[in-house]
Amino acid sequence: MERLTPLSAAFLQAEDADSTTSMAIASTAILSGPAPPQEELLDHIRGRLPLVPRFRQTVRRVPFDLAAPVWVDDPDTDVAWHVRRTALPQPGGPEELHRLIARVMSQRMDRTRPLWEYWVVEGLSEDRWAILQKLHHCMVDGVSGTALYDVIFDTDPVPSPPPVDDWKPQPAPTTLSLTGGGLLDLVLTPVAGLRAAGSLLSSPRTLARRAARTARGTFSLVTDALPVTGSSLSGPVGRQRRYTSTTVPFDAVRLIRSAFPGTVNDVALAAITGGFRALLLSRGEQPRAHAIRSLVPVSIRRPGEESIPDNRVSLLLPYLPVDVADPVAALATVRERIARAATSGEAEAGTDLALIAGYEPFPPVSLGVRLAFHLPQRQLATVTTNVPGPRRPIFLLGRGCTRIIPYVPIADRVRIGVAIFSYNDELTFGITGDYDTASDIDQLTDGINSTLQALIQAATSP
Repeated sequence: MERLTPLSAAFLQAEDADSTTSMAIASTAILSGPAPPQEELLDHIRGRLPLVPRFRQTVRRVPFDLAAPVWVDDPDTDVAWHVRRTALPQPGGPEELHRLIARVMSQRMDRTRPLWEYWVVEGLSEDRWAILQKLHHCMVDGVSGTALYDVIFDTDPVPSPPPVDDWKPQPAPTTLSLTGGGLLDLVLTPVAGLRAAGSLLSSPRTLARRAARTARGTFSLVTDALPVTGSSLSGPVGRQRRYTSTTVPFDAVRLIRSAFPGTVNDVALAAITGGFRALLLSRGEQPRAHAIRSLVPVSIRRPGEESIPDNRVSLLLPYLPVDVADPVAALATVRERIARAATSGEAEAGTDLALIAGYEPFPPVSLGVRLAFHLPQRQLATVTTNVPGPRRPIFLLGRGCTRIIPYVPIADRVRIGVAIFSYNDELTFGITGDYDTASDIDQLTDGINSTLQALIQAATSP
């Protein structure tokens, strides 16, 4: 039985601790029309199931949380249940699509079934349609979720033939075997930890360097755990969500990056910073220096590991400089803070702490995660995640994909989150908001666009 990692299990525990939280991630691909017939699409996805084992597995909890939950084969996976079909009201524009995404993503997934859904959306303007890919975060992170586009979609208008399907489900574990396995895990996990520690002790220099790096990064993370300055961006959230998005040409981002030092991610975070500044000002609030600390996920996957279904991420916790009015100065500040966080060892410390948790008995780890989610966090005001999409055009049953818009979940007093996704020479910002307290998230997208325009103007000025 394959167990979830402590990080993946934490996304399930977040839902257990908060009845308003749905920890599913998503992206919506917009395609040229018309949409394929339902049976043709079902047959296509059935043919790709051998390439996505998780699509035929469910999560089973171990009694008394003696060990992490396990993945169990589901012999009766009903693809027709997982692939739903709906249509937008007219005129079928971005506003109607955004409302549908918000409604779909507000609903929790059924844990008795494999944790994936596809929503075919008809009725988009200009003879287009869309397909929303909804996946539970315990199954994938942004990178491995995006890698599914390489499996379900094709890089050519002619679909590739399905692989041979010789899958045979393993017998489902009994409650007794799950309990016995959990008890055995309690005994063996510390032994594995001691072996891992022993291998490190055999190389004292490596151990010393790693211990110093982890200590430095952990100190930085602890320092970043100080509460942010209070604002309307943090507080209790409800069950329902709002959603909007905005897209900019990737050439515009490249232009800014070529004129000012930094990365694409620096430019995107500077645009988001300007968006949050505009949002706070529109609410009559003064953008303060320590008002917005963002959780910035960092992929720790090695090349070739993109398609492994798991969560392999660490984090950075920089403040976004919403107190800086000038976009060029804000970009420079973002670049400096991200660079400082990257060299502080925060991401490495997060990775090491997750690794250590994997060698600890699961009951205390699980209890700690649950207690953390029950305590109101005041350290974060938002999450900003940047995931690179497919690097060349993709197709689904001969229909070309023209755009992909991302969705990031919010939870635990974070009322607004931003996902960034690149595809087809475009960079798209997807903004998730709490329904009751973030009705004005269009102010954020307007601020993102105006900040990018200001940076373009600065980049092209003599």
